[in-house]
Parts: sequence; C-alpha cells; structure tokens
Amino acid sequence: MRRLAPFAVVALLAAGCGVQTDPEPRPIEPSVTIGSYEGPMAPVSPGTAIERLYLVQGNQLVAVDRRVDAVPSPERQLAELAAGPTPEERDRGLDSALVGTAFITGVQLHNGTAIVGLAGDSSIRNDEILAYGQIVCTLAARADVVAVRFTQEGRPMEVPRADGALTSQMLTDTDYRNLIRT
Repeated sequence: MRRLAPFAVVALLAAGCGVQTDPEPRPIEPSVTIGSYEGPMAPVSPGTAIERLYLVQGNQLVAVDRRVDAVPSPERQLAELAAGPTPEERDRGLDSALVGTAFITGVQLHNGTAIVGLAGDSSIRNDEILAYGQIVCTLAARADVVAVRFTQEGRPMEVPRADGALTSQMLTDTDYRNLIRT
C-alpha cells in the first residue's frame, strides 16, 4: 500500500489540475501570432516598419523610431544615420555625431555580426565615442545583428567604447549602455 501511495497522489493531482482538454484540435485565433518578433524592426502593419536610429542629445544617445515602408538594409540605415535628424527631430534637440562625415565605406552581415568598413582617413568630430555608439546601437537594434565590428582596409580597427577604452573586439549596445538615455 505504501508503494502505491505516491502514484495515487500523482493521479489525483493530475486529475484535479483544472486544465480541461479539447476533444478535437481547434484553430488558433487570427489575432494570435506565434513566434512573432516585437522589436524596433518588427512590421507595424502591412507595408510599414519601424526603423530605429540612435541620435545624439547633449552627451547621450537617444533611440528614435521612424516609420518606413520596408525594413531597410544595414547600408540604408547607416546612410539615414549619417544624414542626421529630420527637421522635427532637430526641433526636439536631436543631432548626430556623424553628420558631415564620409568615413563609412560599407557594411556586411556575417553570421549576425555587422562588419562596418571605415575609410583610411576616418576622422570624426570631437565626439567620436558618440559617433561609434550611434553606429553600434543603431545596428544592434536590428533583429539580424548580434554584434558590430569595425574594419579598415580589411583589418580589424580599434574604436572607443563608452568608457574610452579602445577595442578591436565585437561591440554591442551594452558597450555604450551608460550613454543611452532611457
């Protein structure tokens, strides 16, 4: 009898758990999406998406979401970032440390890493930490990017993290966390 007691307890608990089964499969409601991505690049409605860019306000990075017709390529997103804020964003005090620079030569995605090519003369304004932070945080906001690396003429390039330390390792938005305004 003592050996059967644990089985009897399990049977009683399973029977009384309150979860009823359906006799047959039932369809999932259309409003339920399984495995959907809810992030800055997720589709909002048919034909529209949200593009997240990180702009500068003072000494901080600020996430800005823009509505676009389709999810942009990483190249297009960096071009938008380099173009700077819209007039409305500028009226809100937003700027870009990348405006007026032409040092980004391209970007490639490789297994979740965005590899950003920089020109031989990659001089940036005085706020280069913010500039690299803008690039890294903007690309890291994409669903298809896990980390960002910088190269110059095909070789890894050292760039500053938020703490000023130089690294040629892969970077993520956490490397600039203390610059991001929440």
